[in-house]
Amino acid sequence: MTIIEDTWVKIEGLNIHLYMAGDEGETVVLLHGGGTDSAWLSWQPAILALSTRFRVIAPDLPGYGKSDTPRIQYTLQYYIDFLKRLLDQLGIERATLAGVSMGGGISIGFTLANPQRVHRLVPVDSYGIQRQYPGGLWGYYLVRLDWLNRFSWWLLARSRALTRASLQQIFHDPNALSETLVNEVYEEIRRPEAGLAFRSFQRHEVLRNGVRTNYLDRLNEIRAETLFIHGENDRLVPLACAREAHDRMPGSRLEVIPSCGHWPQREKPEEFNRILLEFLGAAKS
Repeated sequence: MTIIEDTWVKIEGLNIHLYMAGDEGETVVLLHGGGTDSAWLSWQPAILALSTRFRVIAPDLPGYGKSDTPRIQYTLQYYIDFLKRLLDQLGIERATLAGVSMGGGISIGFTLANPQRVHRLVPVDSYGIQRQYPGGLWGYYLVRLDWLNRFSWWLLARSRALTRASLQQIFHDPNALSETLVNEVYEEIRRPEAGLAFRSFQRHEVLRNGVRTNYLDRLNEIRAETLFIHGENDRLVPLACAREAHDRMPGSRLEVIPSCGHWPQREKPEEFNRILLEFLGAAKS
């Protein structure tokens, strides 16, 4: 029976919460996305599947889940630097990184900055491979209108129905949304400082003419074995972005999960876990 350890580390004065499971094989670090995400919400099924063969670590990034929420500017570079400090603190010299959405952007950025520390790389419906932010100019103004952004979070925190509706934007099949997942996301939204880190991240990343971080022109620098996993019907990061990223990275693989949105590891966990385990098993050690 798999035991998921619920534990804490202190990193430069911050209390960081993480889940750990498994004690054999290489280390796999799972990085969640932005918005209302957390390590548990994104990765609970994957932690269980991976931990029979690997050592798995899934942190709540600063500003998310149970970890501290410092009053700082949250940027992609901040999270890349944080990941390095986390691995140092845990004594991990080299790991496989899998990240979804914002977590994918962190994993790509970390790999480019610290190539010797990444064994394999798995960006999932990843940030950092698209030129435009969802919603175009309207998305830009929504991010810049802080009062409207805050009001949206306030509304979500008061309605399970709105929480479900927001999740339907990242799922392709609304019927795949379980009541348990809706309730868990709703509880995350109701945290006192929920949304603070993501609003800060958006303000830094979203520009009038696109996004600040676009790694497409640097992907050919990556030497780690790489698997892009992408939902066929992702409305936030269209599949065309993953196809271009794959084309720009010789030797990479792309696995498309059909009839699936932006959160494939939760919408189609069995298929996602099979693809990930096959890659980790087939990749060279």
